[in-house]
Amino acid sequence: MAASVMSSTGSVKMNTSHLSSLTPDWMNNEVLTGTSIMAVEFDGGVVVGADSRTSMGTYVSNRVTDKLTRVTDRIYCCRSGSSADTQAVADIVSSHMEILEVKLGEPPLVQVAANTFKEICYNYRDMLMAGIIVAGWDKSKGGQVYTIPLGGMMIRQPMAIGGSGSTYVWGYVDATFKPNMNKEETVNFVKNTLTLALTRDGSSGGVVRVAIITKDGVERRVFLHNELPQFYQG
Repeated sequence: MAASVMSSTGSVKMNTSHLSSLTPDWMNNEVLTGTSIMAVEFDGGVVVGADSRTSMGTYVSNRVTDKLTRVTDRIYCCRSGSSADTQAVADIVSSHMEILEVKLGEPPLVQVAANTFKEICYNYRDMLMAGIIVAGWDKSKGGQVYTIPLGGMMIRQPMAIGGSGSTYVWGYVDATFKPNMNKEETVNFVKNTLTLALTRDGSSGGVVRVAIITKDGVERRVFLHNELPQFYQG
């Protein structure tokens, strides 16, 4: 790149191409929620949880991101992948659900919201980098968890984990998960799983945020670093 500078003797051309090498690498990277997310059904609803680190390459751009995104009053989603992509999809689905609630005169079902996420993620699968877990409660089926990985497939599961940190905790989850746990057992299970994930995964970190969704609404909890369980880190 060349820039022209006016001097008393006329125009002088300066070569500024070397300045591009002074830009840090992380400024050229997309904002990613390389992350640890999960959702678990329990006997009265669902618990969703996530870490709070957002990164641009090796640079941590936000240590306290809220990755538990409201879709409706009793439906939330957890986002992993491109921060811009997942935020845009969540905003679109939330808008659709608001319109649907006005038309129906009652809150939309969790499965309807999950299907809307699935349709968008599938139709734009070549353009989006979005892995999403949709969880919530409705009067028809109670607490539900739906996983929508890259590509737009959708499946209901009693428990789902995702993000870069999930690879470190599948063994713990398989050994520890029990169906029909009560609320506090499920919260502790989610907290322990996410703590193990963010301890090992360099793209996960910060605090652990949890949302408990039942027929009574949403209860939010935040576990700071000094409130997380301590595991072996040798």
